[in-house]
Amino acid sequence: MNETITTAIGMSRRRFLTGAAAAGGVLGVSALLPLTGWSGGVALAEEIHYETTTLAIHGAHGPSRLKVELAESPQQRANGLMGREHLAPGAGMLFLYSRPQSPDSGFWMYRTLIPLDIAFIDSQGRIAAIRQMPPCNSEAPGECRAYRAGVTYLAALEVNAGYFAERGIKVGDCVSLPAQAKHLADEHLHEQCRP
Repeated sequence: MNETITTAIGMSRRRFLTGAAAAGGVLGVSALLPLTGWSGGVALAEEIHYETTTLAIHGAHGPSRLKVELAESPQQRANGLMGREHLAPGAGMLFLYSRPQSPDSGFWMYRTLIPLDIAFIDSQGRIAAIRQMPPCNSEAPGECRAYRAGVTYLAALEVNAGYFAERGIKVGDCVSLPAQAKHLADEHLHEQCRP
């Protein structure tokens, strides 16, 4: 059952981080602002549509099912969960990539209002790393911390803070990726893990 979810786009936070990291962390963020056309304060009026699906994570306490929004395009991944004041308890956002992402890439919480946990998912569908990401209350993007993956990944799953710990989900657990993930990462997704 796929649905479409619409949200207003704000600032880019994920792809911007990759460029910032390449330019030297926080100083790189400040240095890139004028070069990237960063608007600094006004959200764009465009709307982003997210397809939704259900996935399962097979942890210590059995499978945990989540209704996830799929962030498949660069624009969807850049916007992510920014500006949202609430994420339903059994919901999340799955970021899908067509090729493996560097361990140095990651996510930041600029203009993200809710605390999140993120799981980086490897080419076998296993959780390779988990990070906790509190919101950044600063209006200056350069003051917001980057949460680097530290592992190569093909997908990343954002959920409410504490979701993984409450369910005994840990590194090594299997994520049953939806068909969309298998299609996007066809050549890089190895035989998927079995719970």
